[in-house]
Amino acid sequence: MPPVCHPCCSICGIPFHGFGDDHPCSDCLTHAPGFDAARSALLYEGGGRELIHAFKYHYRTHLRRPLALLAVEQLSEFVALQTPDLIVPVPLHVRRLRSRGFNQAVLLAEPLAREWGLPLKRRLMRRVRWTRPQIELDAGERRANVRGAFAVDNPSQVTGKRILLVDDVFTTGSTVDECARVLKKAGACHVTVITMARAVV
Repeated sequence: MPPVCHPCCSICGIPFHGFGDDHPCSDCLTHAPGFDAARSALLYEGGGRELIHAFKYHYRTHLRRPLALLAVEQLSEFVALQTPDLIVPVPLHVRRLRSRGFNQAVLLAEPLAREWGLPLKRRLMRRVRWTRPQIELDAGERRANVRGAFAVDNPSQVTGKRILLVDDVFTTGSTVDECARVLKKAGACHVTVITMARAVV
C-alpha cells in the first residue's frame, strides 16, 4: 500500500512528482481551503483502495484498527506539530447512518484518539441536510452538494480550539473544506484534516 510521499502540498497534502521541498499547490494558492493543513496516510489506489472499500462498503469494520495504526505510523509527527486539542469525525446524515449501520469516520477516530491521547467529540458536528453520495459527482458538484450541510450545535465546545478533523478519503476535499469552514465559523482557531487515503485527481 503506497504511502503519500514528499514533496507534497504544504496545505492540502497532495503529492508532487519529483524532488524538492513541500510548498503550496496552485489550487490552494488560488482558492484557499477552510482547513489549515491536511495529510493522508495512503494513496487511494491499489491495496489502499481495496482496504478502504472493504472497510467502508463491505462492512469489514474490524479493519479500522490496522487502518488507524497505519495512520499513526505515517501521521503522528505531523499531528504532533499541529498541537490539536480534540478530534472531530466528519458526521454522516442520520439517514445514511441508519442504512450503513456505522460512521466510518467515527470508527477510525476512536482508535486514533486513544493512540494520540486526545478527547473525541463524536457528536460535536451534525450533518443537517441529506446530500447525494460525493462519489457520483465532479469537483464543482461536490462543493455545491455539501454547502450548508453541516452544523455545530454547541459552539462553546470549539471556541478557541485546535481541531483535528478525521475522515476516510480525501478526494477533492469538498467535504472536509466545508466542515472546516463551519468549525471556524463556530469559533475554532485552527483545523487540521487527516484522512486514511488520498485520491489524486
